[in-house]
Amino acid sequence: MFRISNSRTTSISRPNWSYSNVCNRSRTMANLSGYNFAYLDEQTKRMIRRAILKAVAIPGYQVPFGGREMPMPYGWGTGGIQLTASVIGESDVLKVIDQGADDTTNAVSIRNFFKRVTGVNTTERTDDATLIQTRHRIPETPLTEDQIVIFQVPIPEPLRFIEPRETETRTMHALEEYGVMQVKLYEDIARFGHIATTYAYPVKVNGRYVMDPSPIPKFDNPKMDMMPALQLFGAGREKRIYAVPPFTRVESLDFDDHPFTVQQWDEPCAICGSTHSYLDEVVLDDAGNRMFVCSDTDYCRQQSEAKSQ
Repeated sequence: MFRISNSRTTSISRPNWSYSNVCNRSRTMANLSGYNFAYLDEQTKRMIRRAILKAVAIPGYQVPFGGREMPMPYGWGTGGIQLTASVIGESDVLKVIDQGADDTTNAVSIRNFFKRVTGVNTTERTDDATLIQTRHRIPETPLTEDQIVIFQVPIPEPLRFIEPRETETRTMHALEEYGVMQVKLYEDIARFGHIATTYAYPVKVNGRYVMDPSPIPKFDNPKMDMMPALQLFGAGREKRIYAVPPFTRVESLDFDDHPFTVQQWDEPCAICGSTHSYLDEVVLDDAGNRMFVCSDTDYCRQQSEAKSQ
């Protein structure tokens, strides 16, 4: 609320917000004097929501939006943060992951940011979350219709490294000229004997637009197909939003004689023993000893608890 004193100075005062953490049930007061709920002003939220509606109506199409300056540099998830700030409500439960983990720097800083500016509950359990902001992974736990997953996207244009001119790529999308993308995949086959792209693997959404699924490993691509949850993608630096509505066909590009395949490992997770999750390689010492562990820390914890019972 604005107050004008006799000295003609203007001050902004807002009541303090409080938040409770689902994980430890601790309650902390956060001094947020001068900030709107979720940091962004309401006009900006409405503008981003209109862009989201257009993106949902045209699956895979990149919708431009007027991105705002956020209290963190580009490349640290500003696009995803603006999406989360625009759709989050007081009753939501937020989960933030970075490469599948809840305890990495990017995930912790974004989670703490939203704790301060919204007061919403946060969690590390995928099942408990209504909003999941992610960098470079899709959770192993199947998502539901009541959830929204928000991706942080560095480069939204899948044709960028084939045709760097934005005017040309827009024309190619409009005319559905995606032959060059197939040629790029074929060059991998000619050179390596297989499609060597392992992350940011291009997909076709709803039989129309070719889309960059963000730098998720291609292991996660099949999860996008007919997913019950709404998928939103935000690129803060390039100011683009695109979306995949629930229960939408998402097909990874491939060839009849070289079908799309995902990565596989010869060893199970060293912690929970999972053989069907995405694994990270961890080097143990200078001698080259290593182990493989689940990238998704919440899923690994659930599997370990189930195994111990």
